[in-house]
Amino acid sequence: MTVGIVSYGAYIPRYRIKVSEIAKVWGADVQSITGGLRVQEKSVPDLDEDTATIAVESARNAINRGGIDPSRIGAIYTGSESHPYAVKPTGTIVADAIGAAPNLTVADFEFACKAGTAGIQTCMGLVESGRIDLGLAIGADVAQGAPGDALEYTAAAGGAAYIIGRDPDQLVAEIEGTFSFTTDTPDFWRREGMPYPEHGGRFTGEPAYFKHITSAARGLLTELNTTPADYDYAVFHQPNGKFPRRVAASLGFTSEQIDPGIVVTTFGNTYSASCMIGLAAILDIAAAGDRIFMTSFGSGAGSDAFSFRVTDRLDGIRSGAPSISDLLAEKEYVDYATYARHKGKIRL
Repeated sequence: MTVGIVSYGAYIPRYRIKVSEIAKVWGADVQSITGGLRVQEKSVPDLDEDTATIAVESARNAINRGGIDPSRIGAIYTGSESHPYAVKPTGTIVADAIGAAPNLTVADFEFACKAGTAGIQTCMGLVESGRIDLGLAIGADVAQGAPGDALEYTAAAGGAAYIIGRDPDQLVAEIEGTFSFTTDTPDFWRREGMPYPEHGGRFTGEPAYFKHITSAARGLLTELNTTPADYDYAVFHQPNGKFPRRVAASLGFTSEQIDPGIVVTTFGNTYSASCMIGLAAILDIAAAGDRIFMTSFGSGAGSDAFSFRVTDRLDGIRSGAPSISDLLAEKEYVDYATYARHKGKIRL
């Protein structure tokens, strides 16, 4: 039985701060920061926005885009590393806000930046088995970065939601396959009660990000007997603007394939929503028959690779919710003091 995407939606807060503004406060070399990270600005949550509100807005956009009856949703999985409660699910807030029926299963996922794609895989299993009609997988984060730390230049806020189903008359993109690769690699962590994460510098690149993405991606390509040339688009986890381009090139994907999904440069790293928003940007422009390759990455560490094939139904739902370009166009810049207040870096 073929499963796939029935609808999708995203949300990005309208506030932005330029990377140069952050660098100025800490006396950093602006050209070195922006050139090294290839990120110009990042999104900032409003005072009343958190992972729960971002997840709700993303889910509502997915429901509105596809004209979905929320009572059909039998599972909601919200992936994030910045859930507002240590003990209380974000998913129940989402379920109530979208008007889902109570006869559903809900859980919050946490696997650094790949918790959202883990939710997609879980929904795939439940849908494919016939246990549920539709599943809702969300990746949403209000990413943390300590003042002055390298993470502060990219840690952003945003979310993406995907409704997974099996009705061939409703699928806008079939999921041709998925493959995961996971090891215990301590490249990034945050203990309970710590306000900001820490990262093991030398572990971040080669043994973490690059090893896991390439292993998952090559595993799926082998399993499906495909090559990068078989795909029209590709999207990879985007902690900055440099890593996804480098890993794409190492796998054999071209800049033409990945450029439409590179969104980190204009609103930063949204952690669990990162490659899921990149996928949404591609779905905003993809045509029937196009194939899309996606690989997420979560520190700790693991990657989930997916292969999608777009159907002719995508065109019919595309205008039902804001596109990624719409969300990026609506923005208001803030200074560092306002940003620090919005992010809770200033505590009374």
